Amino acid sequence: MEKKIEVLATTRVQYTSDLYKVVDILNRTLKERDVMFGLALDNQDKDTAVFTIYRT
Repeated sequence: MEKKIEVLATTRVQYTSDLYKVVDILNRTLKERDVMFGLALDNQDKDTAVFTIYRT
């Protein structure tokens, strides 16, 4: 049985160098609740990060 990852929400925020720390602590704290958080730089604007919440 294959488990699918579902996107719950996505938003764009101003990128800062410490933003990954927030995503890391969210993932460590909430992994038992079947949620995962992702962070990526926007392809067109390197000052913008794309923050995504997933259900696993």
